[in-house]
Amino acid sequence: MTKPLYSLVHLTDISCPPPEFIRVAARAGYDAVSLRTIPMNLEGEIPFDIAKDKELFKETKRALEETGIIFNDTENAVIRDGLDVKEYEPALEAAAELGVKFLLSGIWSTEYAYVVEKYGELCDLAKNYDMRVSVEPVTWSCMRDVRTAAKMIKETGRENVGLVIDCLHFFRSRDTLDEFDDLPREWFNYAHLCDQIGIPETDEELLFDGRCERLYPGEGEIPIKSIIDRIPWVTRCVEVPHHKRMGEIGFEELARRGLIAAKKVMGEE
Repeated sequence: MTKPLYSLVHLTDISCPPPEFIRVAARAGYDAVSLRTIPMNLEGEIPFDIAKDKELFKETKRALEETGIIFNDTENAVIRDGLDVKEYEPALEAAAELGVKFLLSGIWSTEYAYVVEKYGELCDLAKNYDMRVSVEPVTWSCMRDVRTAAKMIKETGRENVGLVIDCLHFFRSRDTLDEFDDLPREWFNYAHLCDQIGIPETDEELLFDGRCERLYPGEGEIPIKSIIDRIPWVTRCVEVPHHKRMGEIGFEELARRGLIAAKKVMGEE
């Protein structure tokens, strides 16, 4: 197997503009980045819409070229009620121009048949840009576990589909390793690595940990290596937002320590 890539996920410092984020990732020793260039319109979120902001697109492209960093995947093409998937087309076009092959999608509708329909439409749109659409089960979203996501993906009947395994959500959704046994290898292309302790009882606690206080790999009780060993070819995407730590040591050092910890857990120093 070729040497796996390590990518830095934007949520680690979601307020950092893509050009600077790319340069930080390069200095910290990463091979790639996973950027949020499709705004989710969350409260307090700074939108980095490279499709609309031409100067931001140019600076992002320049940073990629100057550092040699790979733009592994972009997020988040949310499937929500009332969605017209064509609204994502400018973002896909811009990302494709920067070499992106994977599009992350989160599920925020409880209407199952609708989700199947819209995910299929999103796959059809992404196919025009040679992209695979990877669903991420998230413990506070409308699609919380691998089993449900896999069932939905199969029902679309599309080929450019995928699953993103986030070790935090995998652990806290009580997914099991045998979930991988009957799923196609090509579904799995990258995974999110971080750690935590325990399983909170409320969505509010789950959300806080997920967005604000993820631990470095190896600091908690998530069986990260056992999970990734089931899909060993995937890009390892380090996602370690921790507001307190970043205030103490800064983003670049947070990213660097996250990479060191991830490689140690995986035995890939």
